[in-house]
Amino acid sequence: MKRRTFLKAATGGAAALCVPAAQARGNLEPAPEAVGMLFDSTLCVGCKACVAKCKEVNSMAPVPAADGEDIWDAALDLSGDTLNVIKVYRDGNAETKDAVENGFCFEKRSCMHCVDPGCVSVCPVTAMRRDPLTGIVTHDPDACIGCRNCMVGCPYNVPQFEYDKAFGQITKCQMCNQAGLERINKGGMTGCAEACPTGATLFGSREALLAEAKRRLSLKPGDTYSYPMGDVRNPDSFHEKAVPQYQQHVWGEKEGGGTNVLHISAVPFDRLGMPPLGERSAASVVETVQHTLYSYLALPAVALAGLTLAVRRNTRDDHNDEGGE
Repeated sequence: MKRRTFLKAATGGAAALCVPAAQARGNLEPAPEAVGMLFDSTLCVGCKACVAKCKEVNSMAPVPAADGEDIWDAALDLSGDTLNVIKVYRDGNAETKDAVENGFCFEKRSCMHCVDPGCVSVCPVTAMRRDPLTGIVTHDPDACIGCRNCMVGCPYNVPQFEYDKAFGQITKCQMCNQAGLERINKGGMTGCAEACPTGATLFGSREALLAEAKRRLSLKPGDTYSYPMGDVRNPDSFHEKAVPQYQQHVWGEKEGGGTNVLHISAVPFDRLGMPPLGERSAASVVETVQHTLYSYLALPAVALAGLTLAVRRNTRDDHNDEGGE
């Protein structure tokens, strides 16, 4: 066998395979008509009107209090029965609203509708889907096989499984646009934005919401500002309030590749339990690693193909030499 021929064939095939494997997938871009919500923690008063409306829209029963006290809904976190919840930040004596020290504030938890969603990336049966036009991330229970990969793939711990049901399903906020509801496609808004009495949850296009968030961050603390309520593009009304000392950061503009649900606050987001995320989406990182790994696993096959080719050429050359003699 001609060693040079074999090495040339095998090395050439391996190099050809490695070129596409080395190309990393970047973050997905926001959908062309992306819609979402802006949650302003400084406007939230903890009334849970958004929680009640979410339960109503999605036909979900309230979560009773642990001590049996007659409270309409006492959900403390997201679950198979709760798609939207208000949590409380407290520090020290918790006397001052929106103060980092000795203060308190409210934070909303629901699906962030990521621009490049990890739950969609890891779902093996496309039960999790990102709408190519609006960017809304929905779940198809008919396609779901209950593997719960989406629960692992979400950095916000949003998808939840109905463990208390014999045939449980994954549940999550679908921005009131799941099959059979589709408020957004019909020109409506999310139930939580519709019910919020202070405009803490605001609906609209991602572009308009991001502009509104940055506008608020540029305002002078102490000045009065008319906060739009309902849909930021066509507000139902306004809520006047003194401007707080905002953190100069819009959560979701870039975190994890960006989200369609944006948050602003006077309290640092790490205090509010937001995960530490870089600008690159986890989906782009994982898919790049997977594709590279799968490509490298194919290298032995490529080497074998090169060896086979070399053997065939060498055999052919031997036959030709014998024929010439």
